[in-house]
Amino acid sequence: MRAGNFRNGSAELLILSLLGERERHGYELAKLIERRSGGAIAFHVASLYPTLYRLERRGLIHGRWIERAGQRRRRFYRLTADGRETLAAQRRNWKAFFAALTRVARLGIT
Repeated sequence: MRAGNFRNGSAELLILSLLGERERHGYELAKLIERRSGGAIAFHVASLYPTLYRLERRGLIHGRWIERAGQRRRRFYRLTADGRETLAAQRRNWKAFFAALTRVARLGIT
């Protein structure tokens, strides 16, 4: 995978990884990414939702509307079988990329 693809694919990896844990809605995904990254990564709604829609069109996630008493309607997303396969492949690619980056840049991360 070329280096440019990693920058572009990082949002997908983060979203698929979190959905691999359990079903979530968009706002929850954004807040969880920000919290787990210590604030280093933040998504604005303008960029998060188009990514979710694109993943859904590709068949990697499935969304469904849920209404709960006293709450507004939310769209919850879950991984599909294709999404799980894609997540596994992306994790392998990212792991290889980070290993190469660490070797080249002598980051000293193991």
